[in-house]
Amino acid sequence: MKNVSKTFTNFFAFAVLILFSLSVLSCAEPAERFFGTAILNTNAIGDFATPTLAKHINDETTEFPDIPSSKKKGDEAGKLVQNNILYMEKSLSDIKALNANSEDRKAIKEKSIALYEFVIPVYKNEYTNYAKLCDTKADQARKDELAYSIEQKYGAKFEKMYTELMEIGKVFAAENKLDVNWN
Repeated sequence: MKNVSKTFTNFFAFAVLILFSLSVLSCAEPAERFFGTAILNTNAIGDFATPTLAKHINDETTEFPDIPSSKKKGDEAGKLVQNNILYMEKSLSDIKALNANSEDRKAIKEKSIALYEFVIPVYKNEYTNYAKLCDTKADQARKDELAYSIEQKYGAKFEKMYTELMEIGKVFAAENKLDVNWN
């Protein structure tokens, strides 16, 4: 009887261990979802600290004299930057909520969080100021100076961080057989 009890106890302990392991594994997002949240969403900030982003913000203020519907209220560039900030904060929150249950996922999660935490304050400060200049139709030289300053101050570090994230993302995608077009 003692052996039956011991066998049952061992079986029960093993079953609990299996169930616990399965529950931990089931908490992990599928590779596609993890990849989409931590890596693919960064495409939205890929033009950070570039003339392209500055032009896009400034273009929000463009009016065409012979098209009445193009008349601006004077807050369009600011709204664009604010909406970008909201999107990035949501993305950052989603990334922080990811279950990084392996070393590669931990590395991706850390790099993705670091990237957003690097970019968001620049949007809140420098890009918000740039948008104000655009919305108030400030002198183009002032806008160009600020845009160039952002590019010089943050561009190289962002590019390094972004490239590092993409490199480990490529390995993750290959290991998980994700169909990703990297162009």
